[in-house]
Amino acid sequence: MLRSRKVLLYLFRSKHSKTHWSQAQKKQFAKDQALENFDDFYGQVFGNRWKSIRVALLTEHKYMALVNQFGDNERTTAFLEADGAINLRDIYNAKKQYLTQENKEMFSDDKIFKLDQKIEAFAENQQRQEVERLYKENVPDLTRRDAENVLDEFVDYKKSLNQTLRDDAEMDFQRLIDPNVGTSGLHEFIPASKLKGMEDYVPESDHYKYYNNSADFPVSIEMEHNLDFPENLNIFTYERGNVSDFRPPRTCSTSVQSHFLMDGASVLPALVLDVQPGDRVLDACAAPGGKSLLMLQTLRPGTLVCNDAQESRVNRIKKLMNSYFYDFGESCKKQRCFVTQQDARFLNEYEMYDRILVDVPCTTDRHSVTENDNNIFKSSRVKERLRLPELQAAILSNCLKLLRPGGTLVYSTCSLSPVQNDGVVHMALSNVFSDTGMTVTVRDLSLVMQPFSDMYKFAYPNTLKYGQLVLPFLPANFGPMYFCKLVRNN
Repeated sequence: MLRSRKVLLYLFRSKHSKTHWSQAQKKQFAKDQALENFDDFYGQVFGNRWKSIRVALLTEHKYMALVNQFGDNERTTAFLEADGAINLRDIYNAKKQYLTQENKEMFSDDKIFKLDQKIEAFAENQQRQEVERLYKENVPDLTRRDAENVLDEFVDYKKSLNQTLRDDAEMDFQRLIDPNVGTSGLHEFIPASKLKGMEDYVPESDHYKYYNNSADFPVSIEMEHNLDFPENLNIFTYERGNVSDFRPPRTCSTSVQSHFLMDGASVLPALVLDVQPGDRVLDACAAPGGKSLLMLQTLRPGTLVCNDAQESRVNRIKKLMNSYFYDFGESCKKQRCFVTQQDARFLNEYEMYDRILVDVPCTTDRHSVTENDNNIFKSSRVKERLRLPELQAAILSNCLKLLRPGGTLVYSTCSLSPVQNDGVVHMALSNVFSDTGMTVTVRDLSLVMQPFSDMYKFAYPNTLKYGQLVLPFLPANFGPMYFCKLVRNN
């Protein structure tokens, strides 16, 4: 009699080390690629400061509440104050008075700029790493030094052909051309000019070569001494270190939303643009429309054109405006506000505008390290990301031509990158001077930003040549936001 035996099988999965191929080849998400890129580049640019910036960048940013003048204004203001929020205008005016009377910091018109050498060194190191990586991927048996010296080891160009043949002890007769075939085989040989599959390769280091601060055009930098904070503009925030959330907007008696929540640093570019009553204003890259909404809340623009390149983004502007203006179509006619769809590089209303806000497409740093959707660090968008400075400089150059002489433009990004910030400003100023002879005065905003020092964390002046930069910082987690104010001279 046969007896059956029971066998128990225990299935388990062993964990591999991080260096095992199954772990090393796991897909890297776009936000991880972005953070790795920022660790390398921003770690070099900001040094020890990058660690605290990084933590804040990965944390939800802090908002401010823009009160809608066209809703229940007084009621909205009352419940925001009841929740402990403070009017940003009151903070600014109080700090400004204190600095004027007691402790005003002095600034020199000549900035000591020290960032260019860091970026140059980083670009060179990036290029060196790319060369080494390419050799390893395409010629795995050769080191970079071997690859550079391979010709010198096997070919002496100083020798004649006959001398080379005489000196060689051995010859590979298998590689001689068969006389029966003739010499036609020689003419069919085409030497390799590029690596297969690398036709569309764009080196990462090329992105950093856009950064150049050599003085090849005339530019003056003058200190800005006054910032006009409109009396009817009400923006509420919580004090530094208070991370309380605002209530969601509610529907007012006029069927519009009570207030608009926006990153606190985003109010600064529209504020320093200093729109005056009756000005003709262009928001060149307006979507989603928060900065345009803020400028309309000042009640100052004579005409405001909200423009963007894509239909989906234009629809976002219209949706926002319809939420904050009763019967937006009719109010557009009365307020002389227009929404247009056109690539800002090709707008041609030259010398038509008094004020222009140019908030260009950028790497959107906070979004890039927290979201994978619509992330510019996706592998399919490498070219687009690396050539962003070209797009940004082209938009800024053209918008400078749209300014009337004496008009003001503010360029802004939500990126920490010196390449996309000061680098693009420098590139655009150089381009318009070489193309048209136009000269521009840069307005140094260091002094007028001082009253905001209790609310925002600003970058050190020696890391910026033209603009200001709000750094993410946990007690005041706004930004990042770079902005630069330019005045056309001629």
